Amino acid sequence: MATIKDVARSAGVSTATVSAVLNDSAYVSPPLRARVLAAIRDLNYSPSLAAQNLKRGRSQLIALVVADLANPFFSRVVWAAEAAVAAWGYSLVVFNSDEKPEAEQRILSRVRMLSCDGVLLVPVGDSTKHLQRDPDEKPLPTVLFGRTVEDDKSDTITIDNISAGRQATEYLLDLGHTRVGSITGPLHLTTGRGRLDGMLAAMKSRGLAPEPRDVRSGEFREDAAYSVARSLLEQQDRPTALYVASGLMALGAMRAIADLGLRCPVDISIASTDTIPGIGGLRPRLTRTEHPLVDMTNEAVRLLVDRIRRGGEVEQRNIVFQPSLVVGDSCAPVGLR
Repeated sequence: MATIKDVARSAGVSTATVSAVLNDSAYVSPPLRARVLAAIRDLNYSPSLAAQNLKRGRSQLIALVVADLANPFFSRVVWAAEAAVAAWGYSLVVFNSDEKPEAEQRILSRVRMLSCDGVLLVPVGDSTKHLQRDPDEKPLPTVLFGRTVEDDKSDTITIDNISAGRQATEYLLDLGHTRVGSITGPLHLTTGRGRLDGMLAAMKSRGLAPEPRDVRSGEFREDAAYSVARSLLEQQDRPTALYVASGLMALGAMRAIADLGLRCPVDISIASTDTIPGIGGLRPRLTRTEHPLVDMTNEAVRLLVDRIRRGGEVEQRNIVFQPSLVVGDSCAPVGLR
């Protein structure tokens, strides 16, 4: 491959002149510019993007750290983020923490080694330890996506989790259900805690509360939700409805319903929160509160690029998107047979 020295030699100029033409950083007379451009064309010279970025102190890389790449929700986040960062002229590097804080620590160290310009992070811990930085280092521009961390100063993009849990539960209550159970996410995460709080608030507003044995964690994983749903539904005195706090867990719950020979919604109604690919194809169609996922991802990338470009001059920004209720066929009035 041709180098800048080859171009300079062919054009009979210095490498500084070639650089000035390429970067338009200094005046070059029209005849000299024409000679340099002709040499570039003849030699098929392409400047090293890596070298240019090194000079600017930028890698043009944005890291995306998701909590569980096996979860179709996060696969869709990756898809949306890839398009969004490309539109801003960046490339995406994807990491999976697998809901493990120790893995997250290692990943963030790797992000710094790669000199990524910024990071979109779905945090998995309940403290700010994963964002601690060496005091001698410049803070890494960060946007927390989907979840927040107490006392952290990063920008955040989240869904109104309390509203999501409340909307889904209120729909079940409107159908006459008073015995409503829940399969929650981990309650140390803002997503898990917020959605359960929304459910509890909806029930409390009508003078109701779930039976303690009817509220169990599905860990935001399909297999865990399957096991929990089986246990809940095998009770002699089982709930008539379930609020499931994620789409992936809803798949596990629906599988458990089918394996137990129960009918949804005749024997058990189910409502959920989350958007995952293919969930609209479930039969019966799942009643759920959905995230505006592409809009959330686009806004997260916009905030991150803005912080990369403006550095510490930007005040913290916390943007909360509202979920919307999508009514399917998985819920029926209580007592329907």
